[in-house]
Amino acid sequence: MTTTEPAPTRERSAPPPEADSATGPSLRGLLRPYYPSFAAVVILQVVGALAGLLPLLAVVELGRALLSPAPVDHDHVGSVVLTGAAGLFVRLLCTAASSGIGHIVDGQVQFAFRRLLAAQLGRVPIGWFARRRTGELAKVVGEDVSAVHPFIAHTPGELVSAFVVPLVSLVYLFTIDWRLTLITLIPVVSAVALVPLLMTPTRLREQREFDAGMGRIADSVVEFVEGIAVVKAYGGSGRAHRRFRAATDDFVRIFRRWVHGVSTVAAGMQLVLSPPFVLLVVLIGGTTLITNGDLAPADLLPFLLLGLGLTAPVAALGHGFDEMQAAGRAVGRIREVLDVPPLPEPAHPVAPRGHRVELRDVRFGYDADREVLRGIDLVLEPGTVTAIVGPSGSGKSTLVRLLPRFFDPTHGRVLVGGVDLRELAARDLHRMVSFVFQDVSLLRASVADNIALAVPHADREDVVRAARQAQIHDRIRELPRGYESVIGEDTGLSGGEAQRISLARALLADTPVLVLDEATAFADPRTELAVRRALTAPTGDRTVLVIAHRLETIMDADTVVVLDDGVVVERGRPAELLARNGMFTALRQAHRSAVAAEDETHDDVPRGGEPR
Repeated sequence: MTTTEPAPTRERSAPPPEADSATGPSLRGLLRPYYPSFAAVVILQVVGALAGLLPLLAVVELGRALLSPAPVDHDHVGSVVLTGAAGLFVRLLCTAASSGIGHIVDGQVQFAFRRLLAAQLGRVPIGWFARRRTGELAKVVGEDVSAVHPFIAHTPGELVSAFVVPLVSLVYLFTIDWRLTLITLIPVVSAVALVPLLMTPTRLREQREFDAGMGRIADSVVEFVEGIAVVKAYGGSGRAHRRFRAATDDFVRIFRRWVHGVSTVAAGMQLVLSPPFVLLVVLIGGTTLITNGDLAPADLLPFLLLGLGLTAPVAALGHGFDEMQAAGRAVGRIREVLDVPPLPEPAHPVAPRGHRVELRDVRFGYDADREVLRGIDLVLEPGTVTAIVGPSGSGKSTLVRLLPRFFDPTHGRVLVGGVDLRELAARDLHRMVSFVFQDVSLLRASVADNIALAVPHADREDVVRAARQAQIHDRIRELPRGYESVIGEDTGLSGGEAQRISLARALLADTPVLVLDEATAFADPRTELAVRRALTAPTGDRTVLVIAHRLETIMDADTVVVLDDGVVVERGRPAELLARNGMFTALRQAHRSAVAAEDETHDDVPRGGEPR
């Protein structure tokens, strides 16, 4: 796989977002192009909400006309009915238009978010992905972007409407009777008093635990689906879903604790805001005032009709509280991805002179308090094969990942052709370095397209030549549609076959520098032979850096570098290192002993599968 990276594209439907840092645009800058649409949504909701009061006021006026001892004015009644009907029509029209515009804007914002995330993921260091779980990133790009929907499509208009209608209603009711208006507000005040109980530190902590539990479920599902074939092949299906089951059990406990904490408060709010409770309060207060002669019976009607609307703001906050909080947390997680510092691009790139690779006093650590590499000095001459070996955790993979610039060293320099990688343009780096790693990623595309990923316009002859070099051509011909077979649809490939596809991809790229990180970790003998041939064949002036799973694979290397705890402890030709009887010799002997023990174990298992 070569270090191809999609160039971020510009959004044509809106001007470039305002940037609040070097890492990406601000949320305000992202939403700024849509402010006129938001304003239209709000205005339409206000007009529709006010128009929606007209049918209620028409009912009030009809009630007064019918309860009045004077004769009924039919013309007045007709005009009141028409006004109410017109108000209802305008409300429906404005509500439909507001909802339509809101959802269009929501789609545009979600599209902009996903394009922004895609562009950012194309800029961040490739090594950053290795330290993130697949489920977490999938949740950010998928669920978290979708969680913004209520905040964009519903919240602005609905909240404005929910506050405008009660405010106008209050003004109207105060003109009728201020005492009954205050009585009507009792349910609203009671509900508002309960709102802070939903925002205590305990409730907020439980909500964060809820989100974290959902993230663990998403991650375990991805791992379960991706690894189920291998696990079942080794008879571990009973254990395969253990982590998923543990994640779901943990989530159930969190969910029960969260529900137990909010259920009492939520039930109380629903009770005091329910129409029966509001009507009961209004009727008791109104009846008392009417009995005392302080209120005309006809004046009770507007309180019964409009009093229910006074609870709308609290009800809107109650129903939208979780969605607004979820949207806020989702935007926070999106910002975390957008705030990842990208690898800096040089303002004035320098062209390399050749492809001699040098590491000068290179230090690197994933965390500030612990260095994985400590003062590495290496020179990889063109036309040579350099192998990196060492015990687990010695820093081998970290070292080779610096060459395709998965990370930048925290100290020192990595140079290709006499130029620091930080001074190379990304396109020049991609033309110079390709890599094959232990974990192979193949696209859901044809085999030919997977091999030609770095060279999309490669001729079929070149693709076949690379496949032959990687010893995968014959296997491809056996597939249902040969090179046109789609991976994941027409066929599935074993780990060793996938690695050979990846090796063919790197060979087709024909870059001057080739990095192989345990490219035979899951290899069968054919894959190992393919790698050996690729390494021992005349390479011209190609520079090869390799980590080998089997030490026999690198016995023909020009130089072997032995790492231990991030430091080079030995270097030289394989025969020279064996003659020194140092760490390389110990590693080779340990490897041979492990292979012998494994072979002996296999010999003790007959074809029936039972030990002798």
